[in-house]
Amino acid sequence: MTKTLAACLLASTFALLSVGQANAWTREGSASGPRGTASVHANGSCASGSCSRSITRTGPYGYSTSRSGSASCDGGTCTGSRTTTGPRGNTVTRSGSFQRY
Repeated sequence: MTKTLAACLLASTFALLSVGQANAWTREGSASGPRGTASVHANGSCASGSCSRSITRTGPYGYSTSRSGSASCDGGTCTGSRTTTGPRGNTVTRSGSFQRY
């Protein structure tokens, strides 16, 4: 009986944790070649009609590029923006919106 109760409590704890993190994600990856190793790290989440993500790519020579952005919809209007930063620190920001019918 005690083992069954403990197993149920453990299962319900994992279920609650997975519900809380169901809309969040993380990705990691790397590739090696003759010039070295390149890697990527990305994460994002969605909640209450709004989503965001960020990604960083690092090339084999250590140069990095990052991009972060978000989008949200309220009623019939959706807006979004993203910012990209290159390996030399230059930044570009883009934004826009549209109506859903």
